[in-house]
Order: sequence, then structure tokens, then C-alpha cells
Amino acid sequence: MNLQAYADPRGLPSGQSARVARLLGIREPDVVGDLQLARRLADGLHPAAVSALEDVLGRKLVIGPIIPEATLRRARKAGKLLSRTHSERLYDIGRVLDAISLVYHGDRQGIETFLNRPHPLLDDETPFDVARSSSAGTEAVLNLLRRLEASVAV
Repeated sequence: MNLQAYADPRGLPSGQSARVARLLGIREPDVVGDLQLARRLADGLHPAAVSALEDVLGRKLVIGPIIPEATLRRARKAGKLLSRTHSERLYDIGRVLDAISLVYHGDRQGIETFLNRPHPLLDDETPFDVARSSSAGTEAVLNLLRRLEASVAV
């Protein structure tokens, strides 16, 4: 798991949208705000976003759990963008990774442990599994991270 490449970009915008865009491999300087990123997601992300997320999470947590391999292969072969649904799934996981990185100050081991360890406030499911289940699951994990940051959750 390598979050250094997007977390410390030296001189690039550092808001959440910009960080998540970089995490998803979006390098265009005009896609750094909420509205620009929302438009990009609505149009669909480039399949390279999957590769960028794979660099952080590893292939087995991205291909299959987040996006089917056959879907990715078809998009790459046809030179097409990913669907809005798949783009939003990638974005949701990107938001969670960004928040975890901030809470754990980029500590790779802390991030991996949090992401993959069942948590009692998530009905003993892992934050990764809850986040990838739906947008509501993503919000549940983000709320847990806010509580952790405020030191009100174990």
C-alpha cells in the first residue's frame, strides 16, 4: 500500500477532491475541485484509475471486489471509459483511503490494519468490506473515521 505518491505532491492542490483525484490517477490540473471531479465521475473514469488504485491496495482488493475483471478488460480493449457506477465505486474507496491516510498520518501499517480488521462498530465487518458494499457503507466508514479522529471510537 503506497499512499505517499498522492499524499505529498509538492505544490499541488491538497483538498480532498484533489487528493482523491490523484489517488485515482487523474493528473489533469483542472480536476481538483468538487464540481470538476463530480463531472468526471458522471462521464466515467479512465480504466487507468483502476491501475492507480491497484498500486495502493493491491490487485486482489480491487479486481473482483470493486470492479469485475471482465468489465475492466472490455473497457481497456474498447478504449472506453468506465461506467458511472464503477467510477463511483472507485471514488468511494478513494475517499475512504484518503480519510484513513489522514487519520493515520500516512502510517502504512495502521492504514492496512484499520482497513482489513473487523470493527465492532461496523458489526464486526472490515471497513474495506463495508465501504465497498455501497455509498451508504462508505459513509458509515467515513463516520467511524471521523469518530476515531475525534477520539470517541475505539
